[in-house]
Amino acid sequence: MDSLDLNALTLARDWHRAGHAVWLVTVLETWGSAPRPPGALLVLRDDGVVAGSVSGGCIEDDLIARVRDGERVDRPTLFTYGISKDEAARFGLPCGGNLRLLLEPLGRTDWIDGVLERVGRHELVARCLDLPSGRVWLEAAVRGERFAFDGSLLRGIFGPRWRLLIVGAGPLSQVLARMALALDFEVICCDPRDAYHEAWNVPGSTFTREMPDDVALALEIDPHCAVAALTHDPKLDDLVLLEALKSPAFYVGALGSRRHTAQRKERLAQFDLSRDEINRLHGPIGLHLGGNSPAEIAVSILAEMIAVRHGVPLAQKKSVGAGSAA
Repeated sequence: MDSLDLNALTLARDWHRAGHAVWLVTVLETWGSAPRPPGALLVLRDDGVVAGSVSGGCIEDDLIARVRDGERVDRPTLFTYGISKDEAARFGLPCGGNLRLLLEPLGRTDWIDGVLERVGRHELVARCLDLPSGRVWLEAAVRGERFAFDGSLLRGIFGPRWRLLIVGAGPLSQVLARMALALDFEVICCDPRDAYHEAWNVPGSTFTREMPDDVALALEIDPHCAVAALTHDPKLDDLVLLEALKSPAFYVGALGSRRHTAQRKERLAQFDLSRDEINRLHGPIGLHLGGNSPAEIAVSILAEMIAVRHGVPLAQKKSVGAGSAA
């Protein structure tokens, strides 16, 4: 779940408690290209104010017009946009594309509190809706579970935001943190060195001077977490790598040349890490894009991180070489 949906749910709860009528709009199914996946949310207030998104904007405009014109459903109702090519063009959908939505009035809001609380604890939770009765309840979800709708039961999966743990507070780390925040990551940076902590200036991030391995343990790194070791100091970078490579983090990378990466893997092999765990290290960190400024390197790191998250082959990756320790 991204912060767009979290913010939408929070606003829906607050608007409802302030006395507004509120509707939730959920993407059920798409055909052809679609900017938002099944499960994406829009919340619609009785005066036409919206939060969240289900399309590029044209569908939102039609939903707003419906509410302002008095077309307000009092029970879960299905809508389909773009059945014909003419309608697809009218609503700005790709030619032949279709979008199926569920529009439902928001009644109780206690389940929203439950979702936000569990997501804040980095748990996965399913929101279940029985369409015939309108009953809503929450259940625990499991890793890998996806949004599902069988025609009468909707099961939407809400999970924690993606997190990025950065070790080192230098210029590259600051640029990387700002870009990661723009990509909806929760960013935590740690650097115990006196020469660096006072220069950290990234609003929206969390900074700590604790040791990297202690921070990694306290975070209880999960599959929604990425780790980037960027200090160039083995005493700090290797500390976090020893914890991160044993964790279920979806991405672990470390700054350094191919030679330094090979040396790092030799050091890591002296500890209680398996060959497979050491091979999880992305080093040299980032895709090979040809840039060398802090901003360009940050782009290459985030590009690699996003590719790994989505299971895309790393075609532009510099190899460490067959002689590496791993």
